[in-house]
Amino acid sequence: MLENSVKKLVAIMHPKDNVLVALTDLEKGKIVVFNNESYVIQETIKAKHKFYMADHLAGDEIIMYGVLVGKTQNNVAKGSLMTTENLKHAAEPYAYRKVDYQWQAPDVTKYKDSTFNGFKRKDGRTGTANYWLFVPTVFCENRNLDVIKEALHNELGYSVSDKYTHYTHQLLEAYKKGFDIEKLDMDLMPTSNVNRIFKNVDGIKFLNHQGGCGGTRQDSESLSALLASYANHPNVAGVTLLSLGCQHLQVHNFMDDVKKQNPSFDKPIYIFEQQNAQSEEQLVAQAIKKTFEGLIEINKLERTPAPLSELCVGVKCGGSDGFSGVSANPAVGNTADLLVALGAKVLLAEFPELCGVEQNLIDRCQTEESANKFINLMRSYDELAHKVGSGFHMNPSPGNIKDGLITDAIKSAGAAKKGGTAPVVDVLDYTEPATKAGLNLVCTPGNDVEATTGKAASGATLILFTTGLGTPTGNPVCPVIKVATNSTLATKMKDIIDIDCGPVISGEKTIEEMGEAILDYCIKAASGEIIPKAVLLNQDDFIPWKRGVSL
Repeated sequence: MLENSVKKLVAIMHPKDNVLVALTDLEKGKIVVFNNESYVIQETIKAKHKFYMADHLAGDEIIMYGVLVGKTQNNVAKGSLMTTENLKHAAEPYAYRKVDYQWQAPDVTKYKDSTFNGFKRKDGRTGTANYWLFVPTVFCENRNLDVIKEALHNELGYSVSDKYTHYTHQLLEAYKKGFDIEKLDMDLMPTSNVNRIFKNVDGIKFLNHQGGCGGTRQDSESLSALLASYANHPNVAGVTLLSLGCQHLQVHNFMDDVKKQNPSFDKPIYIFEQQNAQSEEQLVAQAIKKTFEGLIEINKLERTPAPLSELCVGVKCGGSDGFSGVSANPAVGNTADLLVALGAKVLLAEFPELCGVEQNLIDRCQTEESANKFINLMRSYDELAHKVGSGFHMNPSPGNIKDGLITDAIKSAGAAKKGGTAPVVDVLDYTEPATKAGLNLVCTPGNDVEATTGKAASGATLILFTTGLGTPTGNPVCPVIKVATNSTLATKMKDIIDIDCGPVISGEKTIEEMGEAILDYCIKAASGEIIPKAVLLNQDDFIPWKRGVSL
């Protein structure tokens, strides 16, 4: 919550907290008045960082977001800066306990008749986009995918490299003529003129990866389930599959997983196996020709109105800063609550970034079975990390720490805010599909691309991605919407940021107002009226998780 009288100076995130967040730079010696108490700033504290509200002895518990986030390592003074030297990660133990969790759903009267224009699939689900997907069963086919991608994207209007090609041509011509290339400003680049031939096909996507053979059979099995979930995704209308022939992940394994996930799967799927082809040239030419025929067919599909309950929205944070848990994550959490109240699905993942808030999520689980599944997934994941000398406590990156996220529990407590406050209806392991309306927990790493890859696998048709430092992450089949925690970032990296939550920090907007603004954007993005920056830039990041130690 922001203290109205000093909303431009500090914030407290929960009444039980014993630290304050600086919303602006605070100089040493400055007196900050909060809740009728004065705090003398003991050293310069930059915006996004925290300072202690009282004197503490070594070993004292520090509370933020209402939960234990660390213990002091030495005596600290009231008004002094929280650092990695004086505070170390700590989190409360957790266990299942029967709790009658009561949720106060937000008022969604404003949206009760709202719809989005999506692509209705025969299995009843609705996509927010209409993609053709290329899937390799093994990394040996990546080069063929690259060749096909270059050909199709350049000729059919899906390439985003035109301006860079033009700029490189300018550099080459200047070099040939002996000109000083330093004088060729990037501003001379023309804006890319996208001229798509197939107006109802939002993209042709390629799932290049490094698996399918050479690793363990378990890795291939996991990859098969992942690739099958992408083929079965509601944003995908057709698939071209490229196989070498001798790899662990055989075509029949993939097709078995497709049918297991969706027995009525009926999308066009074209399969090409290189070791059965006359030549690589023939393989590539046939794949292009057949895909072109498929594109003609899926271009006949059109968007139609669908209720907001048909949305499945993943919530993610990456490149987090000290404002992530103050502005963008709580605002997205409000959006999540609105979506749940409207009957939609919301996916909260990144299990290493739920460290310290486990008990809250367990208490919100609607069934004991889901609660125990969450507990088992969290503990087995953390134990695996400890076996190799790591652990969830080592999750914060140097960038996180530099911008105020001192312990993993602080990062996690702020990260969990983007899931809102709704009850947890289901807990899903990696690649398990979301089938229940409401808030679902999905087991993935915190790694940006592995997490977004996993959310899309569970069925996310949009992903809200908050960031305080900036990250270009996207996904091949699920539009990713970037939400900045602060206006400085939104202005600096406007080419990748879609929504600015800086007005929450300045006090111009409440969390609730920002949450509704994000939902309004989601509706337009789901309808194709707005194209998120990650989609415009073809930021199609895809990294399968091998279930190793990835935080």
